[in-house]
Amino acid sequence: MSDELKRDASEEARPPRTELPILSQPGAESSLPMDRRQALKVMAIAAAAPSVVSCTPEAEVDPAALPAPVSNPKAAGTAWDPDLVAPSVPWQRTLTPDELESLAAIADVIIPADDRSPSGSQVGAHDFIDEWVSAPYDGNENDLVLVRGGVVWLDREAAERFGQGQRFRTLAPEQQHAICDDICFLPNAAEGYEAAARFFDRVRDLTSTAFWTTQVGMDDLGYVGNVPLAQWDPPPQEVLRHLGL
Repeated sequence: MSDELKRDASEEARPPRTELPILSQPGAESSLPMDRRQALKVMAIAAAAPSVVSCTPEAEVDPAALPAPVSNPKAAGTAWDPDLVAPSVPWQRTLTPDELESLAAIADVIIPADDRSPSGSQVGAHDFIDEWVSAPYDGNENDLVLVRGGVVWLDREAAERFGQGQRFRTLAPEQQHAICDDICFLPNAAEGYEAAARFFDRVRDLTSTAFWTTQVGMDDLGYVGNVPLAQWDPPPQEVLRHLGL
């Protein structure tokens, strides 16, 4: 992330707050009016959302609709016993193309392209987020509410700050950064920006996870794992003695 996103925007520079809305229906238009009760509901959900996925499914999945294992006969090939050698996603994606375009824009603010590696969207971070929030688990469904509401908030904030009809993804980079500066660090978020800061924190986490688990991301880190070694030397004897082995 750019250094600009790490600085704290002053209270005086912040425009009047807009609350994070909740979209209750997939594909709902971003212009739908949201009342304060709905905004408070999404804030409560965002605050309670766990940082890791729940292992309890929200609903039963028809085994007949799940893909059969292809390459690993020891795996059932289901959502709870996946074939990680030939992985598949046994649930439908939820986010709309419009929402994905907005997420691609914020992914590129979080991880912009440079001379070392491509941007977040160029490695499909927004598609990873779509897969994550579409998963049939409690924690992921909470993230779906947070992400959908946050995407609407970004566009409303863009219109309020920079003119009617503006959307976050159509703003100049410096304008996008001005918005993200106010929500990039929850402890410094002004009153009324807390829910948007939770949204940004979640999307930043998911974008980073998506990016640095790709090959280009691992190359960017210099990570050399997942590579077969011609020779593996066991730990030295002094290490084994220290461990009592």
